[in-house]
Amino acid sequence: MAEEHAEVNSRTMSVYARPTLAGTHSSIRRPNIEANNFKIKTRMLQMIQNRVQFNGMPDEDPNTHIKKFLELCDTIKINGASVDAIRLRLFLFSLDNRAREWLDGQPRNSTTTWDELGEKFLDKYFPPSKTAKLRNNIVAYRQEDSETLYETWERFKNTLRRCPHHGIPHWLQMQTFYNGLNPETKQSIDAAGGGTINNKTPPQVEQLIEDMAMNNYEWYSAPKQVPTTANQKCRTTPSQPSYSLGRTS
Repeated sequence: MAEEHAEVNSRTMSVYARPTLAGTHSSIRRPNIEANNFKIKTRMLQMIQNRVQFNGMPDEDPNTHIKKFLELCDTIKINGASVDAIRLRLFLFSLDNRAREWLDGQPRNSTTTWDELGEKFLDKYFPPSKTAKLRNNIVAYRQEDSETLYETWERFKNTLRRCPHHGIPHWLQMQTFYNGLNPETKQSIDAAGGGTINNKTPPQVEQLIEDMAMNNYEWYSAPKQVPTTANQKCRTTPSQPSYSLGRTS
């Protein structure tokens, strides 16, 4: 103890101010890889950095980020390298700015599996307040005046995807969507459903809406102004017959 105390007292101020490697640790303890020739190609790193980047901004979707990241990782198969070994080595390259600072700020070797890392990431960037906001967007859903059935149906499905843990049962999803439609669109769906959707099961209602939305998408086309010659007026080409399904002029 006396020798250690003397050694500390003999250090100059410059020694205390000298940078060390203490702050260069990684929060991820990566699994060992048995393969001797393991190497992640530069092209893969560039793909992740160019196509799958998450900066930690409020308007970014962490679920979409993980989905795209895993899709890229699934294209890598290396004998002797586990799935976790690949994902844990690549994930940090998918983060930038605030998100990278968050990962670097985690305790040293505090993450050892992909599941742990994924859960920490979602806990950070999908807090309860964000869940509550997105769930409210679902239950308060309304068709906009300018939307066709296809457009509003796609927007509703995207609203559900943005909060996959919303906890809203399927029957209530269908009821919420139907109740949020404008009267004209509701009448079209009821007519196609034999007068009412109340006698159909939730999966049947969803299939009915999906079929009608796709029909709306395939057949609806706005009139196009086609110029002929400089001395002729533009003429309007006829469009295919289609459902109105909620589009207002």
